[in-house]
Amino acid sequence: MKNLSKTLFVITFYFLTQSLSAQDIAISTGQPEIPASENTPAAEAEPAEPEPSKLQISGFVDAYYQYSFNKNPFPTSFTETHNSITPGMANVVFSKEGKFGFVADLAVGPRAEVANGYSGTTLALIKQLYISYGVTDAVTLTLGNFGTHVGYEVIDAPANINYSTSYMFSNGPFYHTGLKANVALSEKFGAMVGIFDDTDSKIDEVSGKHFGAQFSYEDGGLAAYVNYIGGKEDDTNPQDEIFGNQVDLTATYTISDAFGLGLNTTYKTVKGKETAEANWFGAALYANYAFSDKFTLGLRGEYIGDEDGLISGVVDNSITSLTLSGNIHLGPITLIPEFRLDSAAKDAFLNADDEPSKTSSALIFAAVYQF
Repeated sequence: MKNLSKTLFVITFYFLTQSLSAQDIAISTGQPEIPASENTPAAEAEPAEPEPSKLQISGFVDAYYQYSFNKNPFPTSFTETHNSITPGMANVVFSKEGKFGFVADLAVGPRAEVANGYSGTTLALIKQLYISYGVTDAVTLTLGNFGTHVGYEVIDAPANINYSTSYMFSNGPFYHTGLKANVALSEKFGAMVGIFDDTDSKIDEVSGKHFGAQFSYEDGGLAAYVNYIGGKEDDTNPQDEIFGNQVDLTATYTISDAFGLGLNTTYKTVKGKETAEANWFGAALYANYAFSDKFTLGLRGEYIGDEDGLISGVVDNSITSLTLSGNIHLGPITLIPEFRLDSAAKDAFLNADDEPSKTSSALIFAAVYQF
């Protein structure tokens, strides 16, 4: 199974990289065209400084109801309750773009607490907090706490077509705290390199740094990102410190104004000084079709290869998950009815009697207000 997972990852990566074609990505200089005045020749006109961007305020509020037919929710993030109306997150983002920019992304609620790993403390108010500096038109530095570059899905409910989250998202990093540099290598290619403290809730718990990188390519309707994150994940036992390395590929392709596809594959290894290497592999295909301005249907199919039991807690296991979600757009409100069915090769879930089970299914109804 381990060799098969690696082979699938290599084939997927090769297919996407071979399919990339060239189209420029516009890099905005922020310099407006300065017309000549009526009394001054055009050759003598002096360029004006670009106007500073205004403060922007945005955010969302979400809540959901889930009925798990097993009466035990899925072991993925943010949908932890059964047969209960549950608040998600109240989120407000203050931001300013330009050469000198910042983001203060504040949130409260169960979703925010789980995402930050600071349940029960005021630190859960801070979802992202960073400043950015455009050194040149091609180089931007970012310092602070920001969302991860790894993976397809994000924490914010309005940005995902499915309300429940994938296994890859739930078992990957959410945030990084550190310094990163984004570089526009050309009009088509980009790169990012960064050095971070340990991710998410272990920022103050694990010594040492994580290193991250991204290589990106965009061409019209196609965008692809190869991501890396690696570093020490656990040093509670000095004799057996745990190090992790994760390579991730994310891609989107817009077939038409109505139809789009997405792909995420990831491979993670963990190894200690005294313990053997363990790994897991994941791949997910996303498809969405907009039947009208009011209704979009999204499908996610995910496969997890879990030979070492890092995800399910059962060795030589695998999980297949299918999620069908409708997005009903009513002005600023999106209603999301969703059905999800997960199936494992071995017992990975609990049934309604709290006994081991190979399957789990649920109906979810969520509402998201975005401003």
